[in-house]
Amino acid sequence: MPRPERPLELDGTALVEFAVDLRRLRQDAGGPSYRELGKRGGYSATTLAEAAGGRKFPSLEVTLAYVRACDGDVELWEERWHSLATELNATVVAEPEDYDQAPYVGLSVYRAEDASRFFGRERLVDDLLALVQRQKFVAVFGPSGSGKSSLIRAGLLPRLPAHVLRTPGEHPMRMVPDFPSSPETVIVVDQFEEVFTLCQDPDERTRFIAELLGRRAVIGVRSDFYTHCCMVPELAGALQDSQFTVGPMTAEELRRAITLPAMKANCTVESDLAATLIAHAHGQAGVLPLLSHALLETWRRRSGNRLTLTGFQAVGGIDGALAKTAEAVYGSFDARQQGRARDLFRRLAVLGESTEDTKRRISPAELDDDQDTAVVLDRCTAARLVVRDTDSIEITHEALIRTWPRFREWLSSDRDGQRVHRELTHATDVWEQLDRDRSALYRGARLAIVREWATRSQALTARERAFVEASTDAEAEEHVAARRRAKRLGYLVGVLAALLVVSAATTFYAVRARNDITSQRNSAIAQNLSSEAVVEHRANPSLGLQLGLAAHHLAATRKTHDAVLSTLATVVTAHEEEVYTATFSSDGTLATAGRDHSIHLWNVSDRRKPVRLSTFTGHTGAVRALSYRADGKVLASSGDDGTVRLWTEQKEIATLTGLGSVRAVTFSPDGQTVVAGSGTGEVRTWNVSDPRVPVLTATVRGHTDAVRAVAFSPDGRTLATGSDDHSVRLWQDGAEIMSLSGNRIDVYDLAFSPDGRTLAVGSGNDKPVRLWNVSDPRKPSELPSLTGHEDVVGSVAFSPDGRTLASGSDDRTVRLWNVTDPGHVTEIATLSGAAIAVADIAFSPDGRTLVWSMFDPTMRLLNADLGAAVAEACDSAGPRLTEDEWRRHVPDVPYAPPC
Repeated sequence: MPRPERPLELDGTALVEFAVDLRRLRQDAGGPSYRELGKRGGYSATTLAEAAGGRKFPSLEVTLAYVRACDGDVELWEERWHSLATELNATVVAEPEDYDQAPYVGLSVYRAEDASRFFGRERLVDDLLALVQRQKFVAVFGPSGSGKSSLIRAGLLPRLPAHVLRTPGEHPMRMVPDFPSSPETVIVVDQFEEVFTLCQDPDERTRFIAELLGRRAVIGVRSDFYTHCCMVPELAGALQDSQFTVGPMTAEELRRAITLPAMKANCTVESDLAATLIAHAHGQAGVLPLLSHALLETWRRRSGNRLTLTGFQAVGGIDGALAKTAEAVYGSFDARQQGRARDLFRRLAVLGESTEDTKRRISPAELDDDQDTAVVLDRCTAARLVVRDTDSIEITHEALIRTWPRFREWLSSDRDGQRVHRELTHATDVWEQLDRDRSALYRGARLAIVREWATRSQALTARERAFVEASTDAEAEEHVAARRRAKRLGYLVGVLAALLVVSAATTFYAVRARNDITSQRNSAIAQNLSSEAVVEHRANPSLGLQLGLAAHHLAATRKTHDAVLSTLATVVTAHEEEVYTATFSSDGTLATAGRDHSIHLWNVSDRRKPVRLSTFTGHTGAVRALSYRADGKVLASSGDDGTVRLWTEQKEIATLTGLGSVRAVTFSPDGQTVVAGSGTGEVRTWNVSDPRVPVLTATVRGHTDAVRAVAFSPDGRTLATGSDDHSVRLWQDGAEIMSLSGNRIDVYDLAFSPDGRTLAVGSGNDKPVRLWNVSDPRKPSELPSLTGHEDVVGSVAFSPDGRTLASGSDDRTVRLWNVTDPGHVTEIATLSGAAIAVADIAFSPDGRTLVWSMFDPTMRLLNADLGAAVAEACDSAGPRLTEDEWRRHVPDVPYAPPC
């Protein structure tokens, strides 16, 4: 007969009440023995008995197994468990001030003084040290959260005889005078990506890189900034033999990193906890700061000297611990302080353009010196969300951006407005550094945009408000002066008119002089006005278009023509996050997809009012590429979740797996084959004659790095692939027939012309758009490259008639080229005005619509018949310019609205 259950001591605690209710649930189920419950629930009788013992808080898994074995309400008990976990979580063993005695550093980087508790990377430290001893210059690459900074600081630095550690900041050259002159000293620069995200002076950036390349140096760089490094020729050359990659930890390395620090602190890690942590973190490159934070919070809630699975689950697990900490701190603020917290964290991030958002280091002088700000800083610092010293403030780790939903929401909303704010902050700094020189103030469109944004935001500090007010006053004074100049100009024209009366012989010359003066004045005004129009369009599309048209009417030049086209584009918020890809079906339906994991279908027959038709969901990561079958009935998508998915009739019909991240996918022209390029360099093909039952037909290997682009020739005989290994390869029948040389940097996109004779390559070197004659794909010849873009070209597309090539770039422009004669290409137009890089570009099947997506939630649509677009511009312009708007933007010209 089973032994009776130990009576509970009813002490009124929540844990005992929880146990009482578990026992009552068992009795309501007929009182089965714990042995019987164990058979039903999959846990031992002892474990289930302890769950209802009232002494120990059971894990969520054990609780739900108990409930299921008793046929209880699983959802109700899961909610009860979390409620109790929150209550128990309020009382912790260690307070924040005891962090220095903790065996884990949480979000903080391991420093040289932490070397004694830095475990798991011993082999990698040995390998890195050996490379540093062999090479004068070494670059350590790794994803955010992979532990590269800790590897450098706690692993490498203690083993270097002499070194200097720095981070670049906004002005990296300022640290150079402090570098020791000894040739044996290793200059270590962590967070090297700051030379691209924070340093705004290209010359200073170049000089700093040259300084490092002339010394013994080690740099730590986020891997998504590898392309930025390769854009610097000298640095790209140095990287050939000096790269060191930090990847995910192995299971054994994770075990050491989890258990050994606890052992040194005379603590133990429960075996179930260690197994859970390893299973979650294994193979995840960016998980280490989250793991360390979860371990730190679990240590604070340890049972005696034991870190338990229950304690780990109570803090929210690996994914939830950091967000839970951040939310708890945020929830402790009153309404005013929460507003200060939002503004602070927005300042502590740099919004990415083709890269993830990154952290930003600021000076305390950038913030207002008030009590609410002080409270926010103190509590965030105590919780290790923020680190600060006398000269700087920054978030502890970029993992906070990725895992705290509220932070991500702050950064996702009004990204253009946040960029306006960051530019204003920088301009305010410059103004104060120049002793508030009037020449550093805003004017024109920039001031108008800031003033409009400021009406919607309370984030300006006192110094920023002073800058805006000074700019407003200066512009008002300049408008008065401009009106005086206009009167003087009118007087001059009057004098010329008088001269007409004085002498008929001088009439011709006087008229020409007057016309020349007017023409020169209008031309100069139009050039400036066209620039204002493009900038104004971001905040006020209607006003931007009216100003562009006014500029074009004053002087019909290439620049004003481009300004009209740029402001004519319809801007549509297409997704919640960045829009990575866009493509058309044969019936003109537009598909878009991106970072938010979703695919949207659009009717864009009216470019000014696109209508979303439907949404596909299923991907669990960002969607990177889309391709329609020629008949438009099947859509292929691929993305970071390692899948290619096929869709038809608004539902998913097949999923292809096993690829890793998939950046490129395409259908063959006959629709019988799908080709995908993987992050490992493989190219796979499937027979999709029956798209519901795809059959893998080939795995092609040749590239040595991620494949970013795949494209079929129109006849379907030749497949082109482009890769991060800097090559473009041509294939027929699964065999490589040619490798195109000349690319010294990653290939981002490929497009065949409709006649199949020309291949366009988008890349990132000094010739970002290359053209190849591939009439005979076994004997391709390079054509003159297209110059004009100032940064990486990530997308290229031919119009259906083959007369026009469009290219989209990280320089924030789309350029259109006349490629009727591919050997003598001319530029047709430059479409500018975007605040962020162009992600993808596509022509509609009838060639009438051009669409391009951005590395933000928007896409833009434009009439691809540029002449008709300009001629019909007034139909899209909205309200005409008022006299007040005209005087503000065109003070020297009589009121003459273009529409």
